[in-house]
Amino acid sequence: MSLLTGRTVAVTGASRGIGAATCLACAKQGAKVLMLGRDLVALESRRESIESEVQGASLFAIEVDVSDPESVKNAFQRIFREHRELHVLVANAGVLEDALIGMVTSDQIERVFSTNAFGVIYSCQYASRLMARTGGGSIVNVASIVGANGNAGQSVYAGSKAAVIGITQSLAKELASANIRVNAVAPGLIDTEMIRSLPEVQFHERKNSIKMGRIGTPEEVADVILFLASDMSRYVTGQVIGVDGGMLI
Repeated sequence: MSLLTGRTVAVTGASRGIGAATCLACAKQGAKVLMLGRDLVALESRRESIESEVQGASLFAIEVDVSDPESVKNAFQRIFREHRELHVLVANAGVLEDALIGMVTSDQIERVFSTNAFGVIYSCQYASRLMARTGGGSIVNVASIVGANGNAGQSVYAGSKAAVIGITQSLAKELASANIRVNAVAPGLIDTEMIRSLPEVQFHERKNSIKMGRIGTPEEVADVILFLASDMSRYVTGQVIGVDGGMLI
């Protein structure tokens, strides 16, 4: 039997990068996968791609903006109405905006925190209610090595990802009695469109700090998420697992 047979998994930011890789990994392990994101066209395209690769995959695209609490509420109401259950949430949606502190704007702070931190809280709030109805589940939040260590020019992004770590560890304590585990992954430099948008000099500086000598792949992060989503980690909660190849920032 596959690791997630009979499980319903919701993934935010599912159309590309780590989110897309996670959807593929979960589909391969027998899950029904609910692909959540802002761009419905991109979600449908990714859904079709995964279905062509995984025979018999069960995937559904759901439009949502995690920075908008009403949008999140509507999405999870739809999940309950159409699927009646949820066993796993992967809160992956995120944005990256770098700026030295003197150049940070209030709009930037609002955009980054609304998606990266507030969106995690909204998603966890509704997901945990659904999980409690079915006897428990697993929440995996996507943080960042920057949230744990900080980095020059990334005070806003690092702050939002540090918030994800605090949210994760608090919810692990709060939801354990409901048999809901809450963990996080903290990726380092991973080969995604978001990271490739960094200036070339900055990208190579960060790449050169990786002790394993190479950039990570979305699939390598997805494998750790899969572990945390499955019963292989059934006694693991409140943990933040780095997926960074020994990166030092």
